Amino acid sequence: MAEQALTNDLELLTFRVAEQEYSLDIMSVREIRGWTRTTPMPHAPSYMRGVINLRGTVLPVMDLAARLNLTSQETTDRNVIIVVHLNGVLTGLLVDAVSDIVAMTADDLQLPPDMATDPQMAVVRALTVIDDRMIRVLDLTAVVPARTDDAA
Repeated sequence: MAEQALTNDLELLTFRVAEQEYSLDIMSVREIRGWTRTTPMPHAPSYMRGVINLRGTVLPVMDLAARLNLTSQETTDRNVIIVVHLNGVLTGLLVDAVSDIVAMTADDLQLPPDMATDPQMAVVRALTVIDDRMIRVLDLTAVVPARTDDAA
């Protein structure tokens, strides 16, 4: 762990949402699971698909495309739920597909242009190029509500 801090190495989980490529720090990912039908909750924000039972835990599932103001695709068995852990809370992120895990250094990341008027850009903390593809690195704290109470 100390070696990782010295070299600024990080691993990103890359995935597709609405035909675009995004990534998350792998350290925030707890598991990747296949699509499971959700139970909708009343008064939830439109981007919250509902909840699922994850080994006895009620897991809220967010449609990441809807959260990023992208066009949601029809949900199929090919969809994946990325379970992330943030501030002691587990949340499921519905994505189209998981692509890969890539290792890089902090030097490989570039700050996104300042587009504060665009709410989608506020959730992107960095950009990187992998095999001539621009990958957006999400800022989970901007994407996932601070508490599940806020999402319900």
